Amino acid sequence: MSVVWADGGPWRLDSLQPTLRPISSVCRMFGRQAGGANPPTVSSTATGAANSGGASGGQGHDKLKIGFCTDLDKSVLVNNFEKRGWHQVNGDDDWHFYWAGVQTCRNIFSVDSGYRMHDNQMINHFPNHYELSRKDLLVKNIKRYRKDLERDGNPLAEKTESNNSSGTRYLYLDFVPTTFVLPADYNMFVEEYRKFPLSTWIMKPCGKSQGAGIFLINKLSKLKKWSREAKGPFHPQIAKESYVISRYIDNPLLIGGKKFDLRLYVLVASFRPLKAYLFKQGFCRFCTVKYDTSVTELDNMYVHLTNVSVQKHGGEYNTLHGGKWSVQNLALYLEGTRGKEVTDRLFGAISWLIVHSLRAVAPVMASDRHCFECYGYDIIIDNALKPWLVEVNASPSLTSTTVNDRILKYKLIDNILSVVLPPDGVPDVRWNKVPSADALGNFELLIDEELAAQEEQHQNSTNAHNKASKMGSRWK
Repeated sequence: MSVVWADGGPWRLDSLQPTLRPISSVCRMFGRQAGGANPPTVSSTATGAANSGGASGGQGHDKLKIGFCTDLDKSVLVNNFEKRGWHQVNGDDDWHFYWAGVQTCRNIFSVDSGYRMHDNQMINHFPNHYELSRKDLLVKNIKRYRKDLERDGNPLAEKTESNNSSGTRYLYLDFVPTTFVLPADYNMFVEEYRKFPLSTWIMKPCGKSQGAGIFLINKLSKLKKWSREAKGPFHPQIAKESYVISRYIDNPLLIGGKKFDLRLYVLVASFRPLKAYLFKQGFCRFCTVKYDTSVTELDNMYVHLTNVSVQKHGGEYNTLHGGKWSVQNLALYLEGTRGKEVTDRLFGAISWLIVHSLRAVAPVMASDRHCFECYGYDIIIDNALKPWLVEVNASPSLTSTTVNDRILKYKLIDNILSVVLPPDGVPDVRWNKVPSADALGNFELLIDEELAAQEEQHQNSTNAHNKASKMGSRWK
């Protein structure tokens, strides 16, 4: 297995095997054929490998009546469960499938609970999912991942001169804006800010979502003023809540003069080995007010924040389409305005970003076989068609704001169940988590380290056999 770099030069990356599937397969996720790709990509069995199936481990369950629990009273969940003939039970009853809130999940996995799941139970969160979904921990894990690769001399950690910050940046792993955690990194942030005093930064509380508590700053004095008003000086022992402060992407790609971001759904069936899938029906979320970088609009969240929870309160919000656009429509628009090659490169870079963000947290994740998780990835595209990871949500909203939204989310839940359950539909942790191609529905396999390792082992065995045959032929 070899990495294909932009210049076509091959490298051997044994420490990273396996990585990404071929870029042509990545772009098929969005209904197009691929052209070129900017990041290095790795050939893999990810395409079509799911057809290999495997022992379901769920045989003999014909008469088992499946009980489900859910903390969310959402029709897209309950209707999907009941369609399969499941019946609803309480958390105290004998359940087989639990679509839980994050707090319920923490309670179940806590040492104090003493709860132990059996082989026919599944739950929709990993015990420490927050390593990916908390803004400060996500940044910490990505920084550690890059440093580890750099220390090992891996070419993925190659650096180049930076255009908008001092020093250098990672050439292939530069997909998160420069970010600091406050209060801990306050002095480092000030040092960076003073190098670029005209830059804009965005402040976000680490443990909140849906746009809560977010604001922009372009002056250090504004941050100090906020600190005084919050009565929480930047001191680790005093401040109650951590924030991340990131360089604001002030050159976003605009369509119709408006800023937007991407919401993509990523299903992780296992972190070790890493098995991840991308839902093809992601969408763009648009601001209701045209983008404006003037100081007077710095506090106007209808200009800067794409969250539906924020935009739906704006006077320009459209209840018919909800300010949303399908990823397929975005791809067609970009192919028409920017060209097919750069569009393919963009979507390849998005898949690259997702896989390596998952790789960054895999070593610290508790990869319990009872667990799976659907993450909501929020990605901003700048006007150079470079994708930036903004944040990852462990509980993406299942609330439907439009008819199309309801159809999409119903299909999302249906496809998740088809991927994570064995062929007989009965939760069973002994199953090898290799769904058939038909079971994938609208999901496409991003990476399966187990299948790729098997392919590599088979390839090595074939090469060794061929070499031995050639050596033996010399004596004939």
